[in-house]
Amino acid sequence: MIQPPPLQKGDKVAIIATARFISKVDLQAAIQLLKSWELKPVLGSSIGLQHNQFAGTDEERAADLQHQINDIDINAIWCAKGGYGSIRILDLMDFSMLKTQPKWIIGYSDVTAIHLHLQSLGITSLHAQMAHGIESKSASTSNELKKALFGEQLEIDYASKHPNQVNGEVKAEILGGNLSVLYSAIGSDSMPSFKNKILFIEDLDEYLYHIDRMMQNLKRSGLLSEISGLIVGGMSGMNDNSVAFGKTAEEIIYEAVKDLNIPVAFNFPAGHLETNLPIIFGKSAHLSVTSERVQLTY
Repeated sequence: MIQPPPLQKGDKVAIIATARFISKVDLQAAIQLLKSWELKPVLGSSIGLQHNQFAGTDEERAADLQHQINDIDINAIWCAKGGYGSIRILDLMDFSMLKTQPKWIIGYSDVTAIHLHLQSLGITSLHAQMAHGIESKSASTSNELKKALFGEQLEIDYASKHPNQVNGEVKAEILGGNLSVLYSAIGSDSMPSFKNKILFIEDLDEYLYHIDRMMQNLKRSGLLSEISGLIVGGMSGMNDNSVAFGKTAEEIIYEAVKDLNIPVAFNFPAGHLETNLPIIFGKSAHLSVTSERVQLTY
């Protein structure tokens, strides 16, 4: 896998919108945060554009991302906001420049579509908090993001006694992201191999039966049987029908993987949570799940 070099003080970080529209005003906290790290923020042409719910047309958003990829003076690309739309621009892109001039692409949720596509091309990327809203997250969210970007050692260690976790350990690359976006990419050229990978999933504002449908697809398609570990982040704001589904999101996920004999970690601090810690997709990591703690180290 091709991994971008660590950032250095004075490097330029482009902030762009690959999905929903956003204004410059809503990015002031992120801009000031980059400046406090002695980095130089550069706003992309998609910031401030609007076409219905998107930050400009598909072509405009793709052109901005392409420009930032091709610009050798840009050292990282920070996606501004999620929602929906990143998957629509993938077929308009040429990511080949990242193979010779790699740079971090940062984001989560809807940006999962880009993460998956990059991993299918052999390029690592950073699942982490968007530029928008970072001021409302915990201090560790931004502190750990800085560590990841500047090449410092990453380690996530937390107490967990989730009733459905499965103890064990494994060392492997991590892939995944938002479960709904991952589900939408199945069968496309953007889906990397699951074989011997640690799968990370999170989601927001989904019906429980949707979670079950997606997990059943991953199970019946054989994708789950290929993974060597599972990390479950925030399953936030789940919805139910008037007649209850009868299981939580975590119980639904456990039911799909309980017979795989792989470590399964729940309550991982990543996703639509106050603490949204970075995960490097495509880089080998060590996952340890015990009755007391979950640890992920690179």
